[in-house]
Amino acid sequence: MLRTTVGCVGVEDRDEEQDDEGEEDLRDGGVPFFVNRGGLPVDEETWEQMWRHVARIHPNGDTIGKRIRGASDLPKIATPNVPTFQPATSIPQRLEAIQKYIRDLQYNHTGTQFFEIKKSRPLTALMDIAKEMTRESLPIKCLEAVILGIYLTNNMPGVERFPLSFKTEFSGNHFCHIVLGVHSGGRFGALGISRRDDLMFKPLEFRTLADLVQEFEGAYRGYWHTLKKVKIGQYVSHDLHSVEQIDWKHSVLDLDKLTKEDLRRELEKHTRDMRLKIGKPAPPSPTKERKSNMGSPLRNPGSPMRRNSRTERRPSGEKKVVDPKPPTDINGYQIRV
Repeated sequence: MLRTTVGCVGVEDRDEEQDDEGEEDLRDGGVPFFVNRGGLPVDEETWEQMWRHVARIHPNGDTIGKRIRGASDLPKIATPNVPTFQPATSIPQRLEAIQKYIRDLQYNHTGTQFFEIKKSRPLTALMDIAKEMTRESLPIKCLEAVILGIYLTNNMPGVERFPLSFKTEFSGNHFCHIVLGVHSGGRFGALGISRRDDLMFKPLEFRTLADLVQEFEGAYRGYWHTLKKVKIGQYVSHDLHSVEQIDWKHSVLDLDKLTKEDLRRELEKHTRDMRLKIGKPAPPSPTKERKSNMGSPLRNPGSPMRRNSRTERRPSGEKKVVDPKPPTDINGYQIRV
């Protein structure tokens, strides 16, 4: 029920496998962590494994675990409330409230990630996990924060969201981190969680994507980390029931091979690609009742087109030809059974 993962610590050959975890660690050497695959409530085996892992990674070893588990007067932890908004609440204020909620959940230092996030899952499955996060109110890591941020901004059609991940190097080791990039009103920002205050939330005030990336690069320099790679995904659909997969790395930029001007051009190109996606409609996910229907589904103009959409895989020969409207139909409506 547990899987050990090392957050981008190791040789270059394991780069892609480790980058997919989206784990961020700013300590020298990195620390392995476990993923709870048994769901919630946590089963006994996972629970004991978590405490054994805490004893290994915490400076006080077994003492910290025994002190907490043996205490009978532990303070009650307040459960943060999911933010709600009035219609007049501005987009920047909403994003700040969402970031506060994510931060109030707190960063997970236990060494065991409580929610299993598989990047290959469809969006609707990941949104179900996000709902569970709001119910359980447990500490989270950076990849979980990205999924939660997508869920909490789904009802904000004026805000586009995209994954933004970083790979850095410090003292010969590699470290990974991921945030949720946001774009609205011609400005960029970010939502997320980290051990470091300047590696998560960025207000909606950066004119270009390059400016946002440079802001994170400057923060990493403050911790003596060298930014090596930047991975940027496409805009995520606002359809909670979409069966599409999130495009996590539409652009992979190797900073060792790019000058600053080259990097800016690549980021501008990616920005144009994301804008083009908005203008291309994609079909909504079929309901259970309609899965056996081979006709073309209705299109939702608010959802971006994806490479793996169900419509693109459907043979064109299966589309039903609609007869012309009769001249007596003055209202322009037809009933299809």
